[in-house]
Amino acid sequence: MQKVRTAVVLRPLGLGDLLTGVPAIRAVRAAVPEHRLVLATTEALEPLARLIDAVDEVLPARELEPLDWSGPPPVLAVDLHGKGPASHVVVAGLRPERLLTFDSPGYPGPTWYADEHEVHRWCRLVSEGLGVPADPDALDLAVPPVPPPVRDVAVVHPGAAYPGRRWPPDRFAAVARVLADAGHDVRITGGPAEVELARSVAAAAGLGTDAVLAGRTTTLELAAVIAAARVVVCGDTGAAHLATAYRRPSVVLFGPVSPALWGPPPREQHVVLWHGDGTGDPWGADLDPALEKITVEEVEKALTPLL
Repeated sequence: MQKVRTAVVLRPLGLGDLLTGVPAIRAVRAAVPEHRLVLATTEALEPLARLIDAVDEVLPARELEPLDWSGPPPVLAVDLHGKGPASHVVVAGLRPERLLTFDSPGYPGPTWYADEHEVHRWCRLVSEGLGVPADPDALDLAVPPVPPPVRDVAVVHPGAAYPGRRWPPDRFAAVARVLADAGHDVRITGGPAEVELARSVAAAAGLGTDAVLAGRTTTLELAAVIAAARVVVCGDTGAAHLATAYRRPSVVLFGPVSPALWGPPPREQHVVLWHGDGTGDPWGADLDPALEKITVEEVEKALTPLL
């Protein structure tokens, strides 16, 4: 029996991290087309990881912890997690025939540039390290194999991982009200921890409880809703990357982090609003001043050509 040749790619981070790594993952597939490609990512993201056409198998992983790998050493292991030894050790622990990481002590590789866009950074790692072209625009994701609870809705996603990246709820409510008054079916999305936030936004916008999808959708169902959405309004969070992956019109509000590092590709259906200088704290406990500068009127103006 012919031995199965395997390539393992490490990317156990958040939703946005997974989606910005898709072009690099596809480039790895192009470099070793005959190998079985295993993507090590978080258990929560496994359903979405299976929508990446380059991936053959998903290995549940925990950030910066050894992988539960029981197979023989892979032919290739690629660290799409970080720049330093902490994540390099995880892939090196698989004892691969070939290891691809960014350059750090004990691990030769391409140079890490702090001011590089997340998508371009990982594409360059694979391109330089494996000698294959990597298309930064190859961000599309397969449509989820579940029917969306609703279609053709205006998605308002007020949550974000940290307070510094959360635009004020009353402003999201004002945008939701504008969309509803214009005749759009508005739905407020979010994760289980954002139910109360979503409910408060819906109530302030004068919307009924049916408008709140937060806490009522699985990861796949949320992706399906965005894939079939009329438009998406959100901050610098995973919902924005889903809008990119499904080429849905979006208005994305940036604050502490520059869109030059995490923003959507330059497509006409994506509008970015930002008034910062890149010195904010993305993990901040208080609303970032640059994000606070974005007004409801700006968002309404950005929505007009998309709708």
